[in-house]
Amino acid sequence: MAFFSIIIPLYNKERYIENAIQSILKQTVSDYEIIIVNDGSTDKSEKIISKYISEKIKIIDHPKNKGLSAARNTGIKNSSSDYITFLDADDLWHPHYLQTIQNLISSFPEANIYATNYDEVYPKTTHKPHNGSEVLPQDFNGIIDFFKINLKQGIYTPSSVCWHKSVFETIGYYDEKITFSEDLDFNIRANLKFKLAYSSSIQMSYFMETDNQITRSSILTKTLPDYDQYEKYCSVVPHLKKYLDFERYVLAKHLKIDGDTTKHKKIIRSIDFKNLNYKQVILLKSPYFLLHFIKTTKDFLIRKGIKLTSY
Repeated sequence: MAFFSIIIPLYNKERYIENAIQSILKQTVSDYEIIIVNDGSTDKSEKIISKYISEKIKIIDHPKNKGLSAARNTGIKNSSSDYITFLDADDLWHPHYLQTIQNLISSFPEANIYATNYDEVYPKTTHKPHNGSEVLPQDFNGIIDFFKINLKQGIYTPSSVCWHKSVFETIGYYDEKITFSEDLDFNIRANLKFKLAYSSSIQMSYFMETDNQITRSSILTKTLPDYDQYEKYCSVVPHLKKYLDFERYVLAKHLKIDGDTTKHKKIIRSIDFKNLNYKQVILLKSPYFLLHFIKTTKDFLIRKGIKLTSY
């Protein structure tokens, strides 16, 4: 049995999938199996991955597109290892990613979630994320409180985290009904139950402007996570309420920009504004045209190598 099961959900990523696979093959750790879940791709993705089939690399086909959560769940259910990690088809691992995860597993056996930092790659520039890792000591490796530190961009991405299989056995799989921020819903459920061991070293590259990237599209037709269901844990889990209010802030801003005032107002009613900073409060109360202008300006500046944030 391989030490790691690596799952690649694949849907119409012909321009990127080969680089993703190559980044796995270049790992300094080779004790793994790769499960590519072809989620009904209609481009040349299937032809590209077919040449990689081997004893270590298998392909599972969804005849029709079922969505990211379903593809991940199929991979999990067909994995054979105790440690399961994902690599989105348009992301890349740095050569020491799996070694870093393996070191965390060895050093922190009390944890069941293991993750590393990442960088954000744009067409002309690369940025370190504003994700809370900047407050950690340099070369930090240790247990962190997910809900306390994760109040900016994600402290990890779906492609920079590894799960012990007991996580799925305990809390279940990704919610296939959710079609926007499904990974955040899973993160909440997992981190409510298990400890997170984290490395501040950058071991993965997250490509911000690739085909079909969901964060750049409207969320009006998406099924959103229900953060209210986790309110019952706030009295016993420190920092959870502040984390939920931050994620509500992010969703509410999206909804106002996309024009869904009904859902926007509903989410706003659940937020304790004391859990937001002054910039976030101002943005939530700003009219649509100002939010749209700010978003357009940020997109322009980031292409010039300047990144602004409300965090």
